[in-house]
Amino acid sequence: MNTYARLPVAFASGSGAYLKDTNGKEYLDGLTGLAVVGVGHANPSVAKALAEQAGTLTHTSNLYEIPVQSRLADRLCELSGMEKVFFGNSGAEANEAAIKLARLKGNNQGIKKPCVLVVDGSFHGRTMATLTATGNRKVHAGFEPLLSGFVRAPFNDVEAVRQVADNNGDVVALLVEPVLGEGGIVIPDAGYLAALREICDTHGWLMMLDEVQSGNGRTGKYFAYQHTGCMPDVVTTAKGLGNGMPIGACLARGEAAELFVPGNHGSTFGGNPLACAAANAVLDEIEAHNLCQRAQSLGERILDGLRAGLAGDNRVKEIRGLGLMLAVEFNDDISHMVQAGLDAGVLINVTQGNILRLLPPLTLTDDEADELVRRVLSLT
Repeated sequence: MNTYARLPVAFASGSGAYLKDTNGKEYLDGLTGLAVVGVGHANPSVAKALAEQAGTLTHTSNLYEIPVQSRLADRLCELSGMEKVFFGNSGAEANEAAIKLARLKGNNQGIKKPCVLVVDGSFHGRTMATLTATGNRKVHAGFEPLLSGFVRAPFNDVEAVRQVADNNGDVVALLVEPVLGEGGIVIPDAGYLAALREICDTHGWLMMLDEVQSGNGRTGKYFAYQHTGCMPDVVTTAKGLGNGMPIGACLARGEAAELFVPGNHGSTFGGNPLACAAANAVLDEIEAHNLCQRAQSLGERILDGLRAGLAGDNRVKEIRGLGLMLAVEFNDDISHMVQAGLDAGVLINVTQGNILRLLPPLTLTDDEADELVRRVLSLT
């Protein structure tokens, strides 16, 4: 169906930070399939894990124990400080699980119409619930009526959240991205998440963080909330977890970890052996090569290069980033840069019409990082 405005290129192979198209032209990948291929294209360890698992067992369903899934769950809980995990196939499914947890909590408390507070500029998925939760009217358009049960506030506005808390007794949780991804790599004030944690504690809300894009080492910590020292009750992730294999996870602790019981939720393919083998290999790569710390240092290197190269350019509004979530915001529309990037052999993304977004692999070398900066600057 006509759901994607596809670019005039098809890729035949990839290796590390590079892709090669069907005509043999090579591209430096500054996008990694929208923050998915974090440990590089055709990563040998991930490929080996997939091949071995595919030759052994790919699917049995969640009616039975799945040892490779249990191992992944244990590792993710240790990395995150969470206690239990539900596995799906995507970030949208992980966020659906979080929303269902919130509604289940509210109904268990006798709240007839439990609500989740969400923020403007967010993106949580394309299902009806996650689409409704998304804070972007363009995403909503044409799909009304939207679902009830969501209350909105501006991003990075603690006082607005406090006002909702004081005036709406139906709210049982909030769902927010620690860094707005599709919204343009918008990083909140340093105390934002801690203030939200305090509000949730005061009012008995679940603090739910969408780390579909920001998780799996991309910001310089395994999860972005780990920069702040405050713990959510629920955290969702996907994208970089499988390095291209479809897998999503909804992690929870405390009350939230005990809400689901058999029959409340499920997935045919979620957490299947093949996807979990890939995710375990990704975790191995992140640990073996210290890729969280590497993402932080690479991000600083790329930001420094972009700031030096664009210094004094009055077309540029702001250059910002956290780890390898990077953005250059321009004052005017720059949509043409995507095609210009293809011509120059570099893959980039433009979001909101005026924000150049970079989500390169965590495995970049210093030389590749510098080359990425050089190619991006050539587009401006």
